[in-house]
Amino acid sequence: MNLPVVEPFEFKSAAHLVRIEPEQATTLGALWQSLQGCSESSIFQHTFRTLEEHHFIEEGFSNDFAHWAYTDCGQVALGERLASVDIREFTTLADLRSRLVRLVGEFLEQVPQDRKMIALQPFYFCSAQTIIIPTGIVATTLDQFAQGIRRVSIHSIYYHLLEARSRRHLETNDFSLWLGTHLHLVEAAERINRIDIYTSTLEDVRQQILRALVADPN
Repeated sequence: MNLPVVEPFEFKSAAHLVRIEPEQATTLGALWQSLQGCSESSIFQHTFRTLEEHHFIEEGFSNDFAHWAYTDCGQVALGERLASVDIREFTTLADLRSRLVRLVGEFLEQVPQDRKMIALQPFYFCSAQTIIIPTGIVATTLDQFAQGIRRVSIHSIYYHLLEARSRRHLETNDFSLWLGTHLHLVEAAERINRIDIYTSTLEDVRQQILRALVADPN
């Protein structure tokens, strides 16, 4: 299993230049409208990237929309509905956007009087430009891959496990794709892709990846 493979795995990390987009919301009604027209980059920023920014929090809101609805609008029920959205269920950001729009729209139908209630703080839609940073760590065998997982930063773990999903149509991650394609460790690849990113810190995720590699029967 430790024979060299044709294509090495190159561990990378990323930095993000966050920018504020034109859309903003001061009411739930405005949030609902802006969700329909904002860029997919904003959807990604406020859902996927939230997990990196708050990776050390094992309990709480899983995306910025849920946090704003609860904290700044005082809407506990809506915050909980938005927090229940599992980004792993979606294969496109358009589908993820549709779910968010539907949840906010359904809530406003139930409590239309809250549509124009002013929030404590506006919600500013943001997006981010990703700058890819090579780490210099390369793996061509399972042992080297495991050593790389131990050595890289949590930002590299996030980049390959979560941010990669935007490049893979949200269906998988860089680790699983490489392990399954080049080392034929299909079960390990599937276990890594199923890691619960909501109840684990990125350091916990690192350890789960390592356990998945050891547990593979091949």
